[in-house]
Amino acid sequence: MLSYLAATLPDNASPSARLLALQCALRADDTLHVRLPRGVLRGLRLDAPEPWRDLERAHWLHIATPNASRQITVRLLDTALPGQEPARPDRRRAADWALRAGNPSRTGVGGPLQQLIVTCLAAHTDTSGNGWSEPGRMARGCGLSPGQLPDLLDQLTAAGMLAAWRGCPYSEDLHWKLRPASGLQVIEGCGGMR
Repeated sequence: MLSYLAATLPDNASPSARLLALQCALRADDTLHVRLPRGVLRGLRLDAPEPWRDLERAHWLHIATPNASRQITVRLLDTALPGQEPARPDRRRAADWALRAGNPSRTGVGGPLQQLIVTCLAAHTDTSGNGWSEPGRMARGCGLSPGQLPDLLDQLTAAGMLAAWRGCPYSEDLHWKLRPASGLQVIEGCGGMR
């Protein structure tokens, strides 16, 4: 889903908009309607109106009349979304996993960009804590240039999320090892979520 969103969202979509789009894409029903509880948005620190407006301006979703009390309802405008893998029951499970993977209170990371890259890292990490990805693929998923990744990975290493990371000189792939006490969760039995 991260790769699909990287291809469908505008290059200038903010990290907040990308995190929100991920939750919407994973929670959409068969008619492309999404109901997001405000508690989910507060937990991800995405309860500001800007990411919603960014996605609406990009013609990716339409905000229905927001329910001021408990949830926001939107209709996704990307009609190719229902055909994307994984299937809907697995997408709902993945939405819950993505909430935990990038949750700032669990991982200790700050802003939306760090939440997004932590979610991408966790999605490409196996259950032993080892991960890899093509730098271009990860950068596109986060709305970055590949040249911006080393600084972010260094920041996550300094913050204790990663034990180490490196770029492979032969394949140019990124490889990393999660710090066991980082708070990041990978999907058990899936070998990551590519």
